[in-house]
Amino acid sequence: MAGKAGRRDWGFVRKLPSGRIQASYQGPDGARHTAPNTFGARIDADAWLVGVRKQIDKGEWKPATGRADDEIRFGAYADAWLAGRDLKPRTRAHYRSLLDARLLPTFGHQRLADISPAAVRLWHSSQDATTPTMRAHAYALLRTIFTMAVADEVVPSNPCRVAGAGTTKRAKTIRPATLAELETITAAMPERLQAMVLIAAWGALRFGELAELRRGDIDVKRGLIRIRRGVVRVNGEVLVGTPKTTAGQRDVNIPPHLMPMLEEHLRLYVAPGKDALLFPATDGRNYSPSALDWHFRRARAAAGRPDLRFHDLRHTGAVLAASTGATLAELMARLGHTSPAAALRYQHAAADRDRAIAEALSSLVTGRN
Repeated sequence: MAGKAGRRDWGFVRKLPSGRIQASYQGPDGARHTAPNTFGARIDADAWLVGVRKQIDKGEWKPATGRADDEIRFGAYADAWLAGRDLKPRTRAHYRSLLDARLLPTFGHQRLADISPAAVRLWHSSQDATTPTMRAHAYALLRTIFTMAVADEVVPSNPCRVAGAGTTKRAKTIRPATLAELETITAAMPERLQAMVLIAAWGALRFGELAELRRGDIDVKRGLIRIRRGVVRVNGEVLVGTPKTTAGQRDVNIPPHLMPMLEEHLRLYVAPGKDALLFPATDGRNYSPSALDWHFRRARAAAGRPDLRFHDLRHTGAVLAASTGATLAELMARLGHTSPAAALRYQHAAADRDRAIAEALSSLVTGRN
C-alpha cells in the first residue's frame, strides 16, 4: 500500500488530534467505512485495512452495523486523552484526581455518544456546591475532553453547555499586607527565612520559585533574580522542573532597598557554589511548604493577620507593583502571567487601595474638626 502520505492504493489513514490513528475505506457498497477503533501506530491501521481487503476479495465482507465510534466509552477515551497530553506533573495529578473522583464515577462506563447535554447538566447540579473551584475545574476538564472528541469526530457536538460552569469567583477576598505588617512578619521569622518573606512580597514570587532559587540565579551586580525553575510536590515526591508556562521563566528586578539584606543572606546562609540553594532546609534539600508554614503562622499572628497565607505575599507584591503605575504588560512580565486576567485583578486591587488611602486622608481632616 504505497502512495501519498495518509493515502493508500486502497483505504485511508489519518492521525487524529489525540495522536491516535484512524483508518477508513470505501466499501463495495460505495459508502465510506471507518475502523471500529483507532490505533496507536500507523502499521496497525495498515494491517487492519489489509484484513478488510482480504475479506472483500474473498466475498466475505459485510458492512458493520452502527458506527464504531458509538462504542467508545468515556473512561477509555479520557484515559487516552490524559496519557497523550504533555503536562506538568502537578497538572497531570490534578486532572487524574478530577477524573477519578468526579467524572469517572458518573460517566466512566457510558458511551461517549450517550452523554447528552441534559446528562451533563444533571451531573453538574449534583456536584458539591461548597467546593465551587473543584466543581468548575471538573466541568472544564469534561468540556475539554469532549472538545477533543469532537475534533476526533467521535461525537458530533460537545454536550457541555452549562453557561459559566467552567469558571468560579474567588472564594476569598485577599487583603494585602501593609508595609507595617510586612515589617512585623519579617522580624518574627527566623533570620535565615527573612529574605524569603521579603523577596516573596516585593518580588511577587511563588513559593515553588523561591524554594528552588540557587546562588547562581542571583545577579547581585545587576540586582535581579533569574527565575528558570520551580519545585513542586506531587504525591509526596519532590519534582524540580521548568515553570508551568514560558512566561514563568523571567528576570525579576530586586528593589534596591533589599539588596543589602540579600547580600547579607548570601554571605551568612548560602553555601558556596552557584548550585547552592538560596533557602535550604535543615537537611540541605528544598524547603517544604509545611516547614515554612509552621514559622509563618507564628509570624502572621504577631502582625495580627491570621488570615494571611504565605502565597498572599505574592498578591501583596503584585498590588505594590500595580500601585506604582505599572502597565498591564509590565505586570504580566513581572508576575510571569500568560493572560491579562490575573494581572487585571491586581490593578483593580491597587485602585481599591487608592480609594482606601483617599478615605484615610479625609479622616485626617474630619478628625481635626
